[in-house]
Amino acid sequence: MSSLHAASASPLTETSHRSSSVRLSFVPILIHVFFWVICLACLIPLLLVLVVSFTDEKTILANGYSFIPEKLSLDAYRYLFSDSSALLHAYGISAIVTIAGTIASLLMTSMLAYPLSRQDFKKRKIVTLFVFFTLLFNGGLVPWYLVYTNVLHLQNTLLALMIPSLLLSGFYVLIMRTFFANTIPGSIIESAQIDGAGEWRIFFQLILPISLPVLATVGLFTVLGYWNDWFNSLVFISDSRNISLQYLMTKTLLNIQFLQSSAQKSGSVQFLFDMPTESVRMAMAIIGMGPMVLAYPFFQKYLIKGLTVGAVKG
Repeated sequence: MSSLHAASASPLTETSHRSSSVRLSFVPILIHVFFWVICLACLIPLLLVLVVSFTDEKTILANGYSFIPEKLSLDAYRYLFSDSSALLHAYGISAIVTIAGTIASLLMTSMLAYPLSRQDFKKRKIVTLFVFFTLLFNGGLVPWYLVYTNVLHLQNTLLALMIPSLLLSGFYVLIMRTFFANTIPGSIIESAQIDGAGEWRIFFQLILPISLPVLATVGLFTVLGYWNDWFNSLVFISDSRNISLQYLMTKTLLNIQFLQSSAQKSGSVQFLFDMPTESVRMAMAIIGMGPMVLAYPFFQKYLIKGLTVGAVKG
């Protein structure tokens, strides 16, 4: 009787195992399809921006945006590069500020986060509270401006593009502190101290080399912050020789809007029809995002690891 029951149950068991295995085999396929959809949702708008930047303005006004334009044109890029020296100079300013600012920011952030991760630092809770406090409250725009102009006298200098609101972030300090605390074993530091290494040597020769994931992650976000910043140029820079690329393109867009409004008031319809407004906006986006698209692959392999390793206590 028992053998009969086992014989009757075995086909059902095999069928259930097969159905479960079939369901499990579909899971990776669904995950891949989902991420392909996400990738396409990110790439298709970028492709549209690129195509529109090379589309004739009259075609855009007549037919709207299209992935297959009726007529291609370089008028938008000719307009932007009409004063190529100013554009290249602004590119250089943004590159210098981004590189120098990112290096200085990573150095200061890691030098503040590392002591906060050490259990033998007696004041770490107080300092951590102070860092967290800066995430919730600030002194306001006017005191912020007065400190950098009347006290530090940074106006019209490259330091004004590097320091205010960008050099040190409490959020990045807390990310690095968590990474150091959860990833770096205390035994490594103790071994280095027994061998006679000082704190500076431990930090630069031991801690930083094994912290590349979090450094690359924070560095990527810092690079994006510096490269996309235009507000500091607006507030602190009145000398056109020190403005960043993003602010230069913002000024260009405002000039186009001013010319449009003037043409509307004067009734110059043909001028409005010939001005490459929409295509210039897209060309500005392509020019502005170019270096970031090239820089991202160098940070990609560290990005996910740097965000997740220190997120869960091991």
